[in-house]
Amino acid sequence: MTGPVTVAAVQTLPVIGDVDANLAAIADAVTQAAERGATLIVLPELCTTGYVFASREEAAALAEEVPDGPSTRFLTSLCARLGVHLAAGIAEREGDRLYNSAILLSPDGHLGTYRKVHLWDNENTIFEPGDLGLPVFDTALGRLGMLVCYDAWFPEAFRALALQGVDAVCLPTNWVPIPGQQPGKPAMALSLCQAAAHVNSIHVIAADRVGTERGQPFIGQSVIVGPTGWPLTEPAGSQDPEIVLATADLTAGPRVRRWNTHNDPLANRRPEVYAPYGDRA
Repeated sequence: MTGPVTVAAVQTLPVIGDVDANLAAIADAVTQAAERGATLIVLPELCTTGYVFASREEAAALAEEVPDGPSTRFLTSLCARLGVHLAAGIAEREGDRLYNSAILLSPDGHLGTYRKVHLWDNENTIFEPGDLGLPVFDTALGRLGMLVCYDAWFPEAFRALALQGVDAVCLPTNWVPIPGQQPGKPAMALSLCQAAAHVNSIHVIAADRVGTERGQPFIGQSVIVGPTGWPLTEPAGSQDPEIVLATADLTAGPRVRRWNTHNDPLANRRPEVYAPYGDRA
């Protein structure tokens, strides 16, 4: 499929540990987004469980296998009923290993899983680092990749997806306040999403959460950024659940990447110059 589609970043307010209530709220919001025309919908990080686990044991009790766990089955059936693609953050369990994961679902079922590579703060005591690499998935809407929250602070992650021909990166996230953030000013995370979209000529669809959980506030501001780096609509607010919608041709990146006769930010790369610096670059 090429041409314009409607995409949605769904900003939610999960309740820690209450999976049933969270799924009910997700179903309502996703249904609303679909009724407004969305065919690709992105949900926040760990949207089915909440984020601030008291212990690894609590996380393990809430984590599920993918794609056979009840939350994934529920969301898959929702996609089938509404005819949408969905990216959602979930606590995944594989044997005795736990992952902060994102799943990609279509009306036909589970398309793939991404496991968060860069763990933030206490996540390091709960989850294993992702071991599935940085996959890109062919879909009817275009080539989709996924990252989760802190991954967005690593430009290498976006670039690796872009070099695989990704059209859009779905970014489930739980952004927290950054030191030095000025009240009323856009979050640092928005600048990172815009920069990644601009230098790679890709779409970035970031869905955040709101609320305060066990003393940790979250900042909302979910956003959809086009391949020129400019938001396609105003970001969400910072206080309430919200649905951000935009119309986009997700496959437009290669066309706009040719900035002028001489410049294409992927074609202009000089890997032989960077190579001597290896991991130091």
